[in-house]
Amino acid sequence: MSVLQHPLILRFSRILTILLILLLLGVLTRPIEAPAWKVVKAGQPEMNLEAIEGALGQGLVVGVLGGFRAILADFLWIRTNTIWERRDRVKLDAMVRLVTTLDPRPEFFWINGSRMIAYDVPNWRIREEGGYDAVPEVRQQTIDYEQAQQAFELLDEALEFHPDRAKLYLEKGQIYLNRLKDDANAAEWFLTASKQADAPYYAARIYAELLRKQGKNTEAYAYLKELHRELPNVPYAQKGIILERIRELEDALKVPFWERFQPAVEPMLEAPRSAPAFDVPEPHDHAGHTH
Repeated sequence: MSVLQHPLILRFSRILTILLILLLLGVLTRPIEAPAWKVVKAGQPEMNLEAIEGALGQGLVVGVLGGFRAILADFLWIRTNTIWERRDRVKLDAMVRLVTTLDPRPEFFWINGSRMIAYDVPNWRIREEGGYDAVPEVRQQTIDYEQAQQAFELLDEALEFHPDRAKLYLEKGQIYLNRLKDDANAAEWFLTASKQADAPYYAARIYAELLRKQGKNTEAYAYLKELHRELPNVPYAQKGIILERIRELEDALKVPFWERFQPAVEPMLEAPRSAPAFDVPEPHDHAGHTH
């Protein structure tokens, strides 16, 4: 056996390789972070993507990073979580945009970045101004609106790369619903999400519920009847729940018995091998994000 093939030598070489890669990542991230922080310190507390791209320069991003963009984005996302834990909102905004500029392909970066900006940062800002008891409600709403707009801008960027992904439309709807308490705009985004090929079944149900919350019972009734006809008879579609809501609306609208919706009798189909990618129970009215 050659000395170079000895297990200890091979293990040492692997460790050395990993250390060299980490060192390289550290060196490469310095020229990326420094210009962005320079822009921050210049007095732009609410940075936008154009400002960061101007600081970085397209040549630097494309030319220097090359095939390392995905690796660097993952590495910087770890740094982003550290910044999030420190509640440094200015650096958080800059880093989220850096990560999504480096590698716009993962939806995870866009969605979790928008959640940090829309849900967490408003809480930080309100606490910085004295807390929920001290800050007037009008000011709290202003802060929520400002941060939601930043999150919407980020999600609009994401949709340029992923125009057919229901998750991104749902995220906008959730922000309108949970943070801004805007049922009308939330409904429009849930409806748009429901039309995407990968949409979860609950998107359409929530749209109908938001119509009901707005007092649009007639519109919700017509929509749910059509939805019940179109959906496959599989467990995840929860057609039984939809029928219950149809009956509730018929009572509210005082629909005559002879005019009530009559569902077609159809056998229950086999459930798909796995649930739709993110068809989860309908969300409650609370905020949060995952990492």
